[in-house]
Amino acid sequence: MPRVRPRVLFVDGPNLNVLGRREPEIYGRKTLDDIHRDLTAAARRAGASVAFFQSNHEGEIVGALQDARGKFEGLVINPGGYTHTSVAIRDALLYSGIPAVEVHISNPAAREPFRRTSLVEDAVVGRIAGFGAFGYVLALSAVLNHIEGGDARRALPGRGRGGLA
Repeated sequence: MPRVRPRVLFVDGPNLNVLGRREPEIYGRKTLDDIHRDLTAAARRAGASVAFFQSNHEGEIVGALQDARGKFEGLVINPGGYTHTSVAIRDALLYSGIPAVEVHISNPAAREPFRRTSLVEDAVVGRIAGFGAFGYVLALSAVLNHIEGGDARRALPGRGRGGLA
């Protein structure tokens, strides 16, 4: 039986549609379209397929996560500012039942104190932050490793569904 290509959904939250123009000293000059091109190429090399969703609206993100249930093997999410505020997105991630990796272009732990709290961290297998746009490619690799049964599958004590620290 031929191996099924894993399907990974990328969900991006508010203000990520203006990457490349928004605070380039923090977020870099790559646009979200540039990141999508990089991810599509990386997925092709890895034998996976990717789909993308971005919204500035919390309810649309919740709807996309709910609709993803049963359609994707992996998920990568950058909730943007909703990382620190949205119980609804956290709950939709849990509902989806899809192993997810949280990604951030900057390092929230090195920024303002309010950015150090992630309401989704216990609903994902791990977090990648501070590597710029390349963090998305790292997140793709991490989620593929997880769904293919790699080391990230082992839960860490006290870390929700476990995974990368």
